Amino acid sequence: MNGLSLGWVGDEVTDGDGRAAMVTDVRAGGTVWVLRPVYTGNFTTRWETEHPETLGVVKRRSERIANP
Repeated sequence: MNGLSLGWVGDEVTDGDGRAAMVTDVRAGGTVWVLRPVYTGNFTTRWETEHPETLGVVKRRSERIANP
């Protein structure tokens, strides 16, 4: 875990525009969060944010694993 209360890889979040997303990667030394839609079969759609403070954690990865 990153030690912060921000979304991290595997967490389900909402972005600053209210879109449901899954954090798939954190790049550039922890400055760019890569997101993908949660409720779609399209795993190629991705977008990035440089403002992880705008992400609202819906469910942590550990919670998703424990309670699928």
